[in-house]
Amino acid sequence: METEEIYRRTVDWWRSCLDGVGDGQWGDPTPCADWNVRELVNHVTGEDLWAGPLLEGRTIEEVGDTFDGDLLGDAPLETARSAADAGVDAVTRLLPQRETVHLSYGEERSEEYVRQLSADHLVHGWDLAAATGGEVRMDPDVVAEVADWFAEREELYRGAGIIGEQGPLDGDPQHDLLARFGRDAGWRPPGS
Repeated sequence: METEEIYRRTVDWWRSCLDGVGDGQWGDPTPCADWNVRELVNHVTGEDLWAGPLLEGRTIEEVGDTFDGDLLGDAPLETARSAADAGVDAVTRLLPQRETVHLSYGEERSEEYVRQLSADHLVHGWDLAAATGGEVRMDPDVVAEVADWFAEREELYRGAGIIGEQGPLDGDPQHDLLARFGRDAGWRPPGS
């Protein structure tokens, strides 16, 4: 699957998970123990907003603290959807033109950066769906693509502290991908 297609499909998944967030759920816990629903959505919104400047060739230093703090304001769903649209627009327009981007750890191939974004949209979409009682079953073709890409990167991510310890694997592709990203595929909100 082409990088741009997998990115679009994971952002579509993310958008569908956003649709499941109820007004009273913004403070609810997520499978990411450090983030509640609002903080998780804010994180992905920030990534979506970063895509344009990075794919335009700007550095983190040039962008500065523009995307720090609470990005969601008083209209979190609308802001998150708008940011997702901006990310898709940036990838569609700029990925074919840009070979590398400047990330916090140095230069990276643009295709690799967009694959990283795709994995984040997929896994954090699941986090959001699990936290809000949404549909947690992911597109198996997208799961397979992300799993293949992630196989060579898992230990690097874990060593850098980006993901938690791998959970038990059971042979189901979605379960195993989530476990490799440090998630408990059976996670449910407290009290459910």
